Amino acid sequence: MTTLPRIPARYAGIVMPLLLSVIMTCIISGVSTFLAIGFSRDALRAWPVGWAMSWIVAFPTLLVVLPIVRHLVSVLVAPPTR
Repeated sequence: MTTLPRIPARYAGIVMPLLLSVIMTCIISGVSTFLAIGFSRDALRAWPVGWAMSWIVAFPTLLVVLPIVRHLVSVLVAPPTR
């Protein structure tokens, strides 16, 4: 069994928001599209466009916002005790 090549750890700060933005925008744009248009062929055609547009906004937003959220979490949550 061959293993897939892995991305170096120094890229985790980019890979995590990339995957998070892809998954979240796919789900949210799908829900929004189907609620607005209903389940139809038109919705299936509109969904990828909606997803792409939302991802273009979401990925850079996560790159900016994630460090702020990490800091806020460190302020609000007590460190683990040993």
